Amino acid sequence: MHHTQKNLIEIKEKIKDKINNLNLSQYNPKIIAVSKTFSEQDILPLIEYGHAEFGENKVQEAQLKWSKIKEKHNNFKLHMLGKLQTNKVKNAVEIFDYIHSLDNLKLANKISNELQKKAKEIKIFIQVNLGGESQKSGIHPSDLESFYKRCVELNLNIIGTMCIPPDNQDPKPFFKNLLALNRKINLSELSMGMSNDYLDALEYKSTFLRIGTGIFGQRTK
Repeated sequence: MHHTQKNLIEIKEKIKDKINNLNLSQYNPKIIAVSKTFSEQDILPLIEYGHAEFGENKVQEAQLKWSKIKEKHNNFKLHMLGKLQTNKVKNAVEIFDYIHSLDNLKLANKISNELQKKAKEIKIFIQVNLGGESQKSGIHPSDLESFYKRCVELNLNIIGTMCIPPDNQDPKPFFKNLLALNRKINLSELSMGMSNDYLDALEYKSTFLRIGTGIFGQRTK
């Protein structure tokens, strides 16, 4: 068995145990295998195993890697997780099924225009900057409701919110905050929790867990 398959199985068992301990029923979060910097050889064993959700951080890398994979496989969904520049939107909407990093109105307008041209729909998360960190992107929590309404006016399919908690801080208060914000605007999907804190994210009903290192191992580049 390939090491990525083994790691995924172990993560699924940990998730199952955590959900059972929380006494949650009908809760089945999706695992996004974050494959940035990893090659087709690392990814294919997971596709062959039946895993269907994958994430990338850069549009160009995703195009080079996944266009080739799509020639042989089509039973997966691709998630854009990293910062998305407006000049990359045209290519992004061609290859991605989800965008997790919508963080400003200019980008929302550009995505809306490109989707209309292509008569395509993509599922989108609004990234929220819960820690007020200048080095991180995201909508300020107090602006989320008005920004969401504007996105709806642009006919964007906003399904949820996303956050990246500050480093070296307990992520739970941030997960709790995002859950509350999500409910306030009546959205059902939450993109939160990574390799180091995905079990904590389960306590706050995250529906998409973004796990890279835990599945693929440490990155070398």
